[in-house]
Amino acid sequence: MNPGDVLHRNNVKTFGRGERHMLFAHGFGCDQSMWRYITPAFENDYRITIFDYVGCGDSDLSAYNKERYSSLYGYAEDILDVCKAIGIGDAVFVGHSVSSMIGLLASLQSPQHFSKLVMVGPSPCYINHEEDGYKGGFTEPDIRDLLDTMDENYIGWANFLAPAIMGNDDRPELGEELKQSFCSTDPVIARRFAEVTFFSDNRADVKKAMHPSLILQCTDDIIAPVEVGQYLAKHMPQSTFRMMKATGHCPNLSAPDETAALIKEYLNSAAH
Repeated sequence: MNPGDVLHRNNVKTFGRGERHMLFAHGFGCDQSMWRYITPAFENDYRITIFDYVGCGDSDLSAYNKERYSSLYGYAEDILDVCKAIGIGDAVFVGHSVSSMIGLLASLQSPQHFSKLVMVGPSPCYINHEEDGYKGGFTEPDIRDLLDTMDENYIGWANFLAPAIMGNDDRPELGEELKQSFCSTDPVIARRFAEVTFFSDNRADVKKAMHPSLILQCTDDIIAPVEVGQYLAKHMPQSTFRMMKATGHCPNLSAPDETAALIKEYLNSAAH
């Protein structure tokens, strides 16, 4: 695929006045607009790239391939395609939610494109595994029920789950934005992405991480409980763990100043 096709397919946008690359990847049911409060803090120092995964946002839906996107590796290919199309090397990768692990997979496959990984609300595995004491936050029946609800009443699922994921009940407009984002996604594609996301288990990959990483853990996050962040901090080489004051699962929307400040602090300290 030639670079122009990739830029169109993934609705890629590049801006900023710096020479170093910074690549932002959105989470499930979202698109690149979720970074609009974060990127201004880095425009002076970085060349920023934002994009939509195929099947999300304003990507080319005709490019969606069920087989390719039947695992997180298909989404990692999107990241690598974007990197190759633009000529990104040694980038700071910033991934929200499931994109944290998608970015990790991409970095393991083609490490030359990355320098550091920033993971916002990451989880290597969402399902509890009692046999080895791992607490992901959900049981397998929980996930089956969630997917069944998506099948039966997608709009109702979005109305219920989006505010719970967002948290910040005192700011209902945030939950409303996430709900609208969910509802603007093709329900069939969203359901497949949800299944791929929630049944993924990347704990073995975490231990292979080749780049320094920042783990940003929110308070009262129903998708990625604090035990998940602590697991990553313990098992991911060269990782830095920061517990945020922000609540919920989307601090890029609910607490952009704190999110940007912690990323900047990490990048500045890593540079010295």
